[in-house]
Amino acid sequence: MNNAESATPTATHDRSEVSAYSPLRAFETGLNRVVEFVAAVLLAVETVILFAGVVARYVFHHPLVWTDEVNSILFLWLGVFGAVLALRNWQHMRMTTLVDMLPKRIQSVLGGLGTALIAAFMILLLPSVIEHVQTESGVITPSLEISMFWRAAAMPVGVVLLLIEALLRLRHDGLRNALISLASVAVLVVVLTLLKPIFLGLGQTNLAIFFLLGVPLMVFSGLPIAFAFGAATFAYLGLGTHVPTSVFVARLDAGMAQLLLLAIPTFVFLGVLIEMTGMAERMIVFLSNLLGHVRGGLHYVLVVAMYLVSGISGSKAADMAAIAPALFPEMEKLGHDRNSMTALLAATGAQTEIVPPSLILIAVGSVSGLSIAALFTAGLLPAAMLGAMLCAIVFFQSRRMPHGKAERSPAAKTWMSMLIALPALLLPFVIRAAVVEGVATATEVSTIGIAYSIVVGLVVYRKFEWRRIYPTLVATASLSGAILFVTGAATGMAWAITQSGFSQSLASAIGSVPGGVASFIALSILLFAILGSVLEGLPAIVLFGPLMFPIARGLGVNEIYYAIVAIMAMSLGLFTPPFGIGFYITCAIGGADPNKAMRHLWPYLGVLAIGVLIIAAVPWLSTGFLK
Repeated sequence: MNNAESATPTATHDRSEVSAYSPLRAFETGLNRVVEFVAAVLLAVETVILFAGVVARYVFHHPLVWTDEVNSILFLWLGVFGAVLALRNWQHMRMTTLVDMLPKRIQSVLGGLGTALIAAFMILLLPSVIEHVQTESGVITPSLEISMFWRAAAMPVGVVLLLIEALLRLRHDGLRNALISLASVAVLVVVLTLLKPIFLGLGQTNLAIFFLLGVPLMVFSGLPIAFAFGAATFAYLGLGTHVPTSVFVARLDAGMAQLLLLAIPTFVFLGVLIEMTGMAERMIVFLSNLLGHVRGGLHYVLVVAMYLVSGISGSKAADMAAIAPALFPEMEKLGHDRNSMTALLAATGAQTEIVPPSLILIAVGSVSGLSIAALFTAGLLPAAMLGAMLCAIVFFQSRRMPHGKAERSPAAKTWMSMLIALPALLLPFVIRAAVVEGVATATEVSTIGIAYSIVVGLVVYRKFEWRRIYPTLVATASLSGAILFVTGAATGMAWAITQSGFSQSLASAIGSVPGGVASFIALSILLFAILGSVLEGLPAIVLFGPLMFPIARGLGVNEIYYAIVAIMAMSLGLFTPPFGIGFYITCAIGGADPNKAMRHLWPYLGVLAIGVLIIAAVPWLSTGFLK
């Protein structure tokens, strides 16, 4: 599960211990405030610069040539500061399904070892990071004509801050446990270093040792996925090859700072704005007035609302967090079971993963070089078809649903709620039209949505909570840092695997499987479903996209179509228990018991699985509306 666990210590301390730690706690508090402030300011400045670039180019026909360079510099700094915030909040993506089954004492030991491993990784990474900065310092940017030092310096600053945060987190385990964890990891590092001559002689066998054994071991023990990817890749390069480890830092830098990924923090921020301004609430009120009187009507509202909101926020957790609090209380009043509602919410989460501007679509575009506008267009019809299939299941199940006392809303009330919701309903179309028509890039279009939401909130709905802006910027930077760090680590790991020659071996192995394209698509669906359940969607797509897309291209498979199939297969795994991280996040948002919700989820997942097979069998569903 992707935990957002508090870093606050749960153990109690005596008075002398508290007194002894007071200066350290003051330092920790001060450091956290500085990191939060810098991250919030960086995000705000990036948003303003992106929007200014759109206005200058489209309104005044005078593009600002320096914006890409400034954004690239600031974005890397935002990524590392966000990653530090995410570590402080323990918000980095993690697989905790197996760990949660263990006794609390074992969980505590694994947590301490994981934190110590992060600290050791940062210490070992620091010399390579400094070497990377020295290499970049001699490069001069073309527009601003300044040294790339100012961009690359973000990496050592981030590594040092991550090291400090890891050590501060370790102290909450108590001095004795912290020392034991650090000593255990130090022994492991020494042993691996002594074995380096043996590793160097193993060749590609190291891929199995570090990536097939090391990564799963770290991930299933609860270590954040990004650090598992990073530590395994760093160890593989440093122990099993003669490649300088500074190359990994360069790949980490490049993976975190792809300008296309700048859409992630801005879309996440937009998702919070639609909830803050009441736009999501107005859409749900209209849909409820339109369909609420029908048996199972609010279930239809849930499916349609998720489709619409997914087109605004780009963040699945934000989508569900905007919908559930508004709909679930009303559904419970009509006698519906919260576990059943949560199961449908999880199914719609999987269904809408390809509704633009999904962050997964943006990530696929960044790693594969595919057109974002084409991916946005390609996802609409398959997602609508899957939504219709979910509605068909709701229709058949509605015969057993309690009807409650919902009454048909008067026509005048329904029309009035539609007029009130119209500014909110238009936002998804504004976003998609801006990308497809070339008004803004996928990176910039979220800022149009942000400006639109602010105007609607202030002028139309008169609902805008200025006091929430700063905490929202901080929370967005933290979530974005977690996403960007895992993207960078996965990029580095994918590069290492590709350079080893494994991708050629994989392509040859797949090419030898009977059945040609059909077998390849079937294997891809199975692979991405498994990866989605274990690694979460973004790491899975960033890690295996560079390996699988060239194979698809070599077999003559349309890459846009392949991307939609891969994302849908991945999203099925993401929301499939017992490992699917998305399912547990949904249960947390919906306030449901996972064991009870699981029983209601299987029919929906079965329908979605059939839908994925239909999308795979009929490429036109993904490519029919492409220009």
